[in-house]
Amino acid sequence: MLENINLQDILFLDIETAPVTKNFEDLSEEMQWLWDRKSARTRTEDQSPADAFFERAGIFAEYGKIICISVGFLHKSDGDWHFRMRSFADHDEKKLLGDFAHMLTTHFSSEYKRLCGHNGKEFDFPYICRRMLINEIRIPPILQIQGKKPWEVQHLDTLDLWKFGDYKNYTSLRLLAALFNIPTPKDDIDGSEVAGVYWNDNDLDRIVTYCEKDVVTTARIFLKMMGNHDPIRDENIVKNE
Repeated sequence: MLENINLQDILFLDIETAPVTKNFEDLSEEMQWLWDRKSARTRTEDQSPADAFFERAGIFAEYGKIICISVGFLHKSDGDWHFRMRSFADHDEKKLLGDFAHMLTTHFSSEYKRLCGHNGKEFDFPYICRRMLINEIRIPPILQIQGKKPWEVQHLDTLDLWKFGDYKNYTSLRLLAALFNIPTPKDDIDGSEVAGVYWNDNDLDRIVTYCEKDVVTTARIFLKMMGNHDPIRDENIVKNE
């Protein structure tokens, strides 16, 4: 299948998430009780539900929200790969997701288009769909995967490709970047720090930069996996505002 995919039909993406509220106490009593139940098995003995909430809630679509989606696509010009990027970032998740959905519906509705992320099948794609439902946003056709068999889902995933069928294996984006001699995207913050940078520092721009680096790295890794060793040079990366 991969050899028949046009690299210029792939939209590479990454998302960043944070707890839906800064404080556990800002949740309704019902949601607090449900979080207590949900987090009980993963909390340490000395960790309160409130502490676990700020640390881990962002990874759950029921208790987190999307604060940034960065995307990019490849195109060839004068024999070199160029990478055009755009980020959707906002404190208003509904606006962010609405703008992203409009872009997908307008420009990525063809049956030949593909989405690609690192661990996207397990995290990014379902998280986006769940948060769209919560925000009452129609899921674009390219993301409508409910009820489909695994081989019917056309999304691509660099983690999935690296597994080669070994579903016990998890390899981080940073490790794959090191293996393929790609500059690390983790030169500022990492995922565990996003909630603090968002809620305590109020620095969404810093999170956007972090997210965009992951998207470029994912695209570079995908090219290596496809046996395409023409690099995406930094000077050929263009960001659309």
